[in-house]
Amino acid sequence: MSDTNKSKKFVPKPPQKPNFQLWLIVTAVLVLIGLTWINQRGAMVDITKKRFEDMYEAGDVAKVVLVKNMDRVDVTLKPSALSKDKYKNELESNATFFNPNGPHYSLQVASGDKFAEDFDALEQKVSPENRIGYSVTSEENWSSWFGSFGFLILLFVFFWFMMRRMAGPSGPGGQIFNVGKSKAQLFDAENKVKITFDNVAGLDEAKEEIQEIVEFLKNPSKFTKLGGKIPKGALLVGPPGTGKTLLAKAVAGEAGVPFFTLSGSDFVEMFVGVGAARVRDLFKQAKEKAPCIIFIDEIDAIGRSRGKGQMPGSNDERENTLNSLLVEMDGFGTDTGVIVLAATNRPDVLDSALLRPGRFDRQISIDKPDIVGREAIFKVHLKPIKISNDVDAKKLAAQTPGFAGAEIANVCNEAALIAARRNKTAVDMQDFQDAVDRVIGGLEKKNKIISPEEKKIVAYHEAGHAVAGWFLEHADPLVKVSIVPRGVAALGYAQYLPKEQFLYQTEQLIDEMCMTLGGRAAEEIIFGKISTGALSDLERITKLAYSIVSVYGMNEKLGNVSFYDSKSDGYKMTKPYSEATAELIDQEVHKLIDFAYQRTLDLLRERNEELETLAQELLQKEILFQSDLEKLIGKRPFAKETTYQAFTNKKEELKEDAPAPDSIESRNKPESEVEPVPTPEPDPKPEN
Repeated sequence: MSDTNKSKKFVPKPPQKPNFQLWLIVTAVLVLIGLTWINQRGAMVDITKKRFEDMYEAGDVAKVVLVKNMDRVDVTLKPSALSKDKYKNELESNATFFNPNGPHYSLQVASGDKFAEDFDALEQKVSPENRIGYSVTSEENWSSWFGSFGFLILLFVFFWFMMRRMAGPSGPGGQIFNVGKSKAQLFDAENKVKITFDNVAGLDEAKEEIQEIVEFLKNPSKFTKLGGKIPKGALLVGPPGTGKTLLAKAVAGEAGVPFFTLSGSDFVEMFVGVGAARVRDLFKQAKEKAPCIIFIDEIDAIGRSRGKGQMPGSNDERENTLNSLLVEMDGFGTDTGVIVLAATNRPDVLDSALLRPGRFDRQISIDKPDIVGREAIFKVHLKPIKISNDVDAKKLAAQTPGFAGAEIANVCNEAALIAARRNKTAVDMQDFQDAVDRVIGGLEKKNKIISPEEKKIVAYHEAGHAVAGWFLEHADPLVKVSIVPRGVAALGYAQYLPKEQFLYQTEQLIDEMCMTLGGRAAEEIIFGKISTGALSDLERITKLAYSIVSVYGMNEKLGNVSFYDSKSDGYKMTKPYSEATAELIDQEVHKLIDFAYQRTLDLLRERNEELETLAQELLQKEILFQSDLEKLIGKRPFAKETTYQAFTNKKEELKEDAPAPDSIESRNKPESEVEPVPTPEPDPKPEN
């Protein structure tokens, strides 16, 4: 880092305080008008015409004023009359604000001319020395003032206030003219993030790639002396909850350079051209702080492919923002020293110009962790929790296949809440087991009323899953089977422990289909009829059967063809095959499902005794574990280690340095050109 950049210190501006001066002026004006109104109107007591004539004839009136445009007469008493009790008590008790200088009383008249006639007749009744006459005046009322220029003032104040609200905190003072300012938040030595790489577990390869960028910024000569150049950008790609934003926070905590962070939606605004202006302002600030890092979370909000779904002749504001971002990242005017990190879980929708080297030189894949990564993540989240001695991170990692880092954090938090609810001093293994069930199966419905007939159907259904999986060689080993209602509609579930693998053979997929069909097959064997409880099972095997036939090329009649399109965005208007091929696919899918269902029926009829034993035990205990199945129906007839056993015994390496090559062509192609192969992910969700 240069000396000039080291000498620079970012001093965060204090939060903008509200402008109280204007509101104080407005309040003072309103108070002044209110006091004037009270002084003029609130101090007077209304009287009748007879009362006024009595006052005048008694010589107590000092001044009479006719307010002609208001049809009102203001009466002021003499100082000698104010000392009289009848006037003094009345004015002090009835008047809102007593004004000794008057006017004191108010008389409403029909019209000014009529009052003049009546007043002339009244003066004839008193002596000449007591005749004081009356004066005529007019008063500016609120309605006339508001109708003239008050409405314009209020309209101006309203529009001024709305412009401030629409602008929001987009710039200094929140004015409308600063709406094009960047909303990025800056972190550096003054307000450093406390999260470091030690807080990130299970992402060793991704950390190594990111840490290299941080080291490049700290010590560029280590790389430049060999002719290397600093990467311009890195794209973090992975499913939700795998730790992309957490890894970016760790970069902010580790880097000794300024770190700008914002989301893709911060560029989107209702005004035309604002997104592009904010991109330019962001990179302008970054170049002033260079070398620095910019992190854009959920970049797919502005980085989608251009030209899709756009009407002819229309102007897409998002495309203008993307064009500005492309130019700033790698254009004529780009400057070195600004690295862009971005994160997304939708890399398939990003524009190809954004993904090319020179803009994002690296695409760092962050997948769901394997059993080794899950153990490391559990150890990180278990540190702040007071746990008992029986808590084993390895067992928890084995019982949560397919869990992302966010889900593991949720399990640890749920376990702590469950232990606190039970008034325990430490969180034990049982609390973690309940937390895993809570996350996988949903909330336990203790008060849900189930008839004995339905409970019996659920017991045999879940026993069918358990027996089928127990005696199928390639099926996942059972962990727990329960008929306790959970979630919205699940009346029971069976939890399995999927193997950590990436390639599946035909026999393995068919065994998985048979295990999934075990519940419906058990219902047909025992009751002679089926129920709607197999809805999720049928949905799963239908998708799997269509994948076997039309995606993986595992069908003899269709051959080695795949209709899977990795570049598709999910909206297909036409099918990539003919109607005859579509009919053949449907026929082969039905044949495959019928074969798997008949095989499951034959297996359960052969193991009918074990099915009855498990179902009756479930009706009594409601929950059975793997150890209970070994006692009831014996051990599995297949001597194969589970992933957990291999992991704990260290008999096989779970993580290989190099992935298995799919073909000779893919080995010779660069990484960016290798087509991703869709593989079935481990499914920790229960079988309903």
